[in-house]
Amino acid sequence: MTNKTYSIFGAGAAGLYTAWRLLNGKPKNAKGKAKQLTAGDTLELYDWGKYDFSKKHPGTREPGARVCTWHYQDNKEKSYLELGGMRYAEYDKKTGGHLLVTTVIKQLGLDNYSRIFNESNDQLLFLRNRNMFLTEISPGDPAPYNISGGGAGQSPYEGFSIVQNLATTSQYPSTRKEWCDFNNTGKIIEAQPESSVFQKGDKAKDIGYWNLMYDQLGPEGYQYTADANGYSSNVINWNSAVAFNSNNEFAPGNQYKTLTLGYSAMFTALFAAIEELAKEKGINFRYYPDTRLHSVLDKKGMVHFKTGTRKNPWQPSAEKTCDAAWLAMPRNAIELVAEATRYQPNDGLDVLNDQRVKLYLEAAVMQPSYKIGLFFNEPWWKTATYSPRLTSLTVNDDALKGLADLKWPAAYLKKMKTTKKQDGTFLVYNVVFDSADAIVAAVEQCVGARLDARQLGELLTTTKQLDSIGPAFTDTPIRMAVYFGDNALNQSSEKVYGMLASYDDEYFTTFWRELEEGVKEDWTIPMSDDLQPLIGPRKASPAMVKMLRKQLAEMHFGPGSDPALVPEPLEARYMDWSLPPFNAGYHAWAAHYDICDVMQKIRKPSQLIKGADANIFIVGEAYSNDQAWVEGAYCTSESVLNEFFDIEPIVDNPDYPFICS
Repeated sequence: MTNKTYSIFGAGAAGLYTAWRLLNGKPKNAKGKAKQLTAGDTLELYDWGKYDFSKKHPGTREPGARVCTWHYQDNKEKSYLELGGMRYAEYDKKTGGHLLVTTVIKQLGLDNYSRIFNESNDQLLFLRNRNMFLTEISPGDPAPYNISGGGAGQSPYEGFSIVQNLATTSQYPSTRKEWCDFNNTGKIIEAQPESSVFQKGDKAKDIGYWNLMYDQLGPEGYQYTADANGYSSNVINWNSAVAFNSNNEFAPGNQYKTLTLGYSAMFTALFAAIEELAKEKGINFRYYPDTRLHSVLDKKGMVHFKTGTRKNPWQPSAEKTCDAAWLAMPRNAIELVAEATRYQPNDGLDVLNDQRVKLYLEAAVMQPSYKIGLFFNEPWWKTATYSPRLTSLTVNDDALKGLADLKWPAAYLKKMKTTKKQDGTFLVYNVVFDSADAIVAAVEQCVGARLDARQLGELLTTTKQLDSIGPAFTDTPIRMAVYFGDNALNQSSEKVYGMLASYDDEYFTTFWRELEEGVKEDWTIPMSDDLQPLIGPRKASPAMVKMLRKQLAEMHFGPGSDPALVPEPLEARYMDWSLPPFNAGYHAWAAHYDICDVMQKIRKPSQLIKGADANIFIVGEAYSNDQAWVEGAYCTSESVLNEFFDIEPIVDNPDYPFICS
């Protein structure tokens, strides 16, 4: 019997998850058992980068591909910032969330390191040279936008609601399954005036979101929503059907979690689990850092591929074969492989260059992003003129347990967990409050009684969470500031406070790129060869730091404020996710695609070629139902293993389709 070789290209979320599940997955049937790796088989993991997985496998940056934790002075005991993906929504049967990430964290024993990473209900805004808080915007004190019908006196998030209400109701779609259905069948259900470009019956999937927002909100209404939500990527011309649901994830007060070790710790743990499982099962696990997939073909049922080195990535250095190959990489990296394959002499099946495959690859819109992190010796923003409101009080399950231990009436606790407002959202349970007055008022309304002095103290003590992260939003090029503060594992060491001083995307990334070399340097590396995202966070130039301080000063102290009000940082680094090999921080679905069909077919792209059957698979967030999240990478990977390798699902939940069908 010939030993099998499975090769995975990309050691980010999708690649590591695939390797882990190939080793710990249980086969559904005899067919799955035949495909399962057994003693003597080989599992290969390639990556263009070199991640710092362990002492045995050191690297230039923490693992996770487009997740990248950065600790002050590169010391894991000290405070950290996330310069890539940074959080997850813990799964709950009632409220939803990220099922697979939650499952992985628990199975790896990382749930003890999970912590609240909430957003503020009352975000600090600096828009059109004016400082304000979200809750201060009202008809009597509108935001500085000229919007008809009093739109500037409403929350900027109202713009998202207006366009979504054209096609959805409070009842449909509401579940993950229903949103999958809506992605292909959702239509405008409200009659529109003749002046509207889009009319009742038009399919949402065939409408660009920017087009729809402009049509419904006008130029000023669109700009207000775009400026004040922080993410330019949320309002580009992507698939409206998907945008409706995705933008619900970015409302104020949303609750998330992260890891006290840094989000990259999940991938360090996955890699360690892979090594341990492979050793236990007698499987040859081979890790090849600094090695990229150059080109790939199918020849008579075997995958033939060439690799390139980090030093000379564009030239093939070795040719190998495997029984199955996973391209655990985003669109741009895949297209680089397709480009090299196209110009190689070959006598096999060139899957990636088939016209339908290329069309489906283009269904993912690449969204460049940029993050700049600063560390300070003091949390200066807490004493600023416009200090972000970061207090976080939440009646969650832990708080309810604590109140029960303090002998609070069972009737109070039941009402606090179950009472809902007219719109169906909870009045108190899992709501983030940013002041003592707000949570006390809500709880008293919920239980129908005044709290006494003892109960007031107990409520504030049991519901207090770590400070929220903000964020603060602006229309200036920093776009978003996220307050990490002092989150060091070793709280006895020197106090260092971290801030994501700029989290921006789309065209704003070009503003910061021109400051990377400062004002006295010429470019020395062409963009196509600048692999900074693989190497790790790069030191910010003095010019970049000064520009950051200038804009942060205006956001926190008022227009025209002296940049010196913001201290000189102890350390400053950035990640430019617009650079190769990713050329995007995240992805979005393009309009005019049946994205459910794309999700199904692009996983095994030979399905798009008549009569072809090649064991070449594509996994990752780019073509998932959860774009921009680690959950998307895990879900596409799990779906491939379930369907094409007959591995039992890691979680059997019929209400949670991993991808749309």
